[in-house]
Amino acid sequence: MENSDEQGMRAVTDENCNFVHIGITCKLDREIKFYTDGTFKPTELVINSQNADFFGDTAVVITDCNYGLLLDGKPTTHHFAVTEVYSKKGDEWKLVTFTFTALVY
Repeated sequence: MENSDEQGMRAVTDENCNFVHIGITCKLDREIKFYTDGTFKPTELVINSQNADFFGDTAVVITDCNYGLLLDGKPTTHHFAVTEVYSKKGDEWKLVTFTFTALVY
């Protein structure tokens, strides 16, 4: 996502993945369109901390980050907890849920 790489996003994401942002929920094709059409233009990603927990064939990754982007051409920076949920299918891990939660501290 940081590099607006459609092929890379499709490679690691289940086609039915849910993306939850501040104000919108969508599926993979719409999420990719936000990056490829320039609605979201990442400018900086600073990872403050990251933790992964495994529950059988499910992995949950929580990242505390500062995410800078041009949003409709306007520079913004947000402090987020990003929650990624992965499901193991065969030998592959696929992203099934990706959620941005604004942090206020």
